[in-house]
Amino acid sequence: MIFSPEIIELIKTGIWETLFMVFASSAISYLIGIPLGIILVVTDKEGIRPFPALQQVLGIAINLLRSIPFIILLIMVLPLTRAIVGTALGAKAVVPPLVIAASPYIARMVESSFKEVDAGVIEAAKSMGASTFQIIWKVLLPEAKPSLLVGAAISITTILGYSAMAGFTGGGGLGTIAINYGYYRYQTDMMLLTVAILVIIVQVIQEAGMRLARVCDKRIR
Repeated sequence: MIFSPEIIELIKTGIWETLFMVFASSAISYLIGIPLGIILVVTDKEGIRPFPALQQVLGIAINLLRSIPFIILLIMVLPLTRAIVGTALGAKAVVPPLVIAASPYIARMVESSFKEVDAGVIEAAKSMGASTFQIIWKVLLPEAKPSLLVGAAISITTILGYSAMAGFTGGGGLGTIAINYGYYRYQTDMMLLTVAILVIIVQVIQEAGMRLARVCDKRIR
């Protein structure tokens, strides 16, 4: 493989588009997923404000969305994508389906992190007259922070994997380069290069998440 200026520029653009898709969709997904996860925990039958009917309906909706393979979801929401961003091609067009796919996944990750918090800490806060909001803001979120950070690293790398699939529909990024050159043009070296870059990005995200989690974990101090 010859690293011509065109190829280098193509790879640079692919990296930028991939990072844009992943971090933009991750940020929006967490804005949706964290409140959903909080509602799932709070309204659980053993939660702070039990509301089993709401918890069950929300849980079913989340599970239904999670059960749809991303490549199918990507095609299903094309009309919605066009309505939101004005096009079905390019990096921007991948953000809406990524958010739809990732938000339920993140909600479950947040729910799992909150359920790891010691019930005794929550009961102590209740006994001191803390409100539901105070328990969430001052107890659940701080206590679950290490687990939330680990979950964030896992979620972001999962979204990165989703973004690579978007190459089949012209979504842009490294996934598109791998498919266009490695699959359609049989240029295995280009495909291996893009895979190597994706692996490096995954390792960086995972290591950053684990380091932040260790820093925030009071149990290892």
